[in-house]
Amino acid sequence: MTARQIEGEHATLVDVLRAAARTNADVEAYVEPATAGHARQALTFAGWDRAADGVAGLLASHGVGPGTVVCLLLPSSIDYMVCYSAAVRLGAITSGINLRLGAPEVASIVERTRPSVTVVDDGLEPPDGPTGTVLTRAACVAAADGPPPGAWPDLDPSDPVAVVWTSGTTGLPKGAVFDHDNLHAVADGTDVLSEAGDRRLSPLPFAHVGSMTRVWDEAANGVTTVITPTPWKAVDAVRVMEAERITVAQGVPTQWALVLARPELAAADVTSLRIAGTGASRVPAELVAAMREALGVPAVVRYTSTEASLGTGTVPGDPDEAVATSVGRPVPGVSLMVADDDGSPMPAGEVGRVRLRSAAVMRGYWGGPPTGPGAAGLVLDRRGTDAVLADDGWLTTGDFGFLDGDGRLHLVGRANELYIRGGYNVYPAEVEGALGDYPGIDQIAVVGLPDPVLGEVGVAFVVPAAGVDPDPDELLAGLRDAARATLADYKAPDRVVVLDRLPLTSMMKVDKRALADQAAQDTNGAHAR
Repeated sequence: MTARQIEGEHATLVDVLRAAARTNADVEAYVEPATAGHARQALTFAGWDRAADGVAGLLASHGVGPGTVVCLLLPSSIDYMVCYSAAVRLGAITSGINLRLGAPEVASIVERTRPSVTVVDDGLEPPDGPTGTVLTRAACVAAADGPPPGAWPDLDPSDPVAVVWTSGTTGLPKGAVFDHDNLHAVADGTDVLSEAGDRRLSPLPFAHVGSMTRVWDEAANGVTTVITPTPWKAVDAVRVMEAERITVAQGVPTQWALVLARPELAAADVTSLRIAGTGASRVPAELVAAMREALGVPAVVRYTSTEASLGTGTVPGDPDEAVATSVGRPVPGVSLMVADDDGSPMPAGEVGRVRLRSAAVMRGYWGGPPTGPGAAGLVLDRRGTDAVLADDGWLTTGDFGFLDGDGRLHLVGRANELYIRGGYNVYPAEVEGALGDYPGIDQIAVVGLPDPVLGEVGVAFVVPAAGVDPDPDELLAGLRDAARATLADYKAPDRVVVLDRLPLTSMMKVDKRALADQAAQDTNGAHAR
């Protein structure tokens, strides 16, 4: 069956899911591809609707209703999305928890949300804290064919739907709260990454904002989400792109580099692709060109934050240099500003704090268990929210950047990565961009390290190219010369450490905190003198 975009106006995510079940009843909504120990599984939009009704009956019998919380400790799977949509139609708030979070982080989330029900994967021990009723994944699967609740609540577009937790790299995770209206706005701003009938492969865990807030868009456009096998492997990505006739493939630059290195890609039939998306870190120009050549489709970059949900992006036809050095212009419905500390716009070329405004921006940070049903009972962390979200709707992100003459945004670093060397601000991403093409290295990451004289100094962690065994002192001298050719001299790294590989977070981003910890303990490597 050919998927069609649903018609008419819809007030809530539940209305959209019901309409999708009618319009694209036999279209696959979710697919778990076949693996060595797992047969292919698929769920149609009609089957999704029916299963969610049955699971909603189970959740309701355990006290889930408007304004309550359901925590999901499940892997990305068909069952995750059935539970999510079951909670939504009961008026509950779904708190997805990334299984790669540490026990203290999970316990903090449970303590702050105090869920009515926590659904855990089979064989997984329930987390510490006030979990409410603990249901296993198997119990929810069994309930999919069961009876729905006796009645459905009346829902409002302002009712909270999901709380999405930040990665916790600078402390305990913070929860961004989104309502039905937010998800509607996300669907309106998805632009080139979504067409009716797409088959989308994305490595993002379902607890991520890139999944939790995209459900409206996917249901409205009859998009089939093909769930990447975990743990992620490049060979699986190549195999699934071909076998499942993927049209939209997404991944961070690290993942795309690994995919392009797979020998299987040359023989794979990926002619179903229409676009490839990437983001989350700097995209080297040579990677952009290699993606386009190997895949035969445009490569685009997307940028946002958990709190914003929508941000900026490049579009097909943008030059490789724009894709490699910028994160594009605002997507539909988003306003962008680069501002100083007082919130005033900075001129083109001047670095400032990135600010975003749209109807997709979170309601605020989670503040505690709801005090009543629906939007009226939502409790926000007012101090934390006010620190980033102004009354006029502008969200101050954790990123620094500048606008070029064409209105494209260039990121230079995270606020929590900025270091101050001898009184001067240094943005690691800017240094990494200047040195990313240095001969003989595959990857580079820069972090700041405390220094008794200069306050902080820059440490460059380098992964050499295959077959290259650099002398650390010579490498540092070369990197410093290369940096000074395009940047202020104080931005040149002061130390270099050679590694076999860079540590990665659960989102396949370079783990800067792990590198900073290593730099603080590691006396090896070259130092500027």
